[in-house]
Amino acid sequence: IAQEISWVAPEYSNSLKNPFVGNQKATDVGKEIFNQMCVLCHGEKGQGNGEAGLTLQPHPANFLALNVKSQTDGAIFYKMTVGHDEMPSFDKKIPGNDDFIEGSFGETGSVGDLINYIRTLAK
Repeated sequence: IAQEISWVAPEYSNSLKNPFVGNQKATDVGKEIFNQMCVLCHGEKGQGNGEAGLTLQPHPANFLALNVKSQTDGAIFYKMTVGHDEMPSFDKKIPGNDDFIEGSFGETGSVGDLINYIRTLAK
């Protein structure tokens, strides 16, 4: 998720609900996915300072920043799965997200798990 303020997810994405909110097991799975897929660019603590992300323009999102924390899970879901600029599309690249359908968290919920974990970074 690029820090670019102008990257706004489509309005419909705000209505997408993460069915795994508050599920600790899902959050634990999300941490594993984060460490496999996100840490290289977003950094260990999600501050957008990962080794590979330092050369990207725009820089990777700082998940602790208010402009990211204030987004809905649906907006973050959209950005992760669709991509933009240096942020690649991770629709079917996220482990366990084989049932991805645009506009849906899917049955397995891997993206929801990942969003759960990202939300814990700000605490």
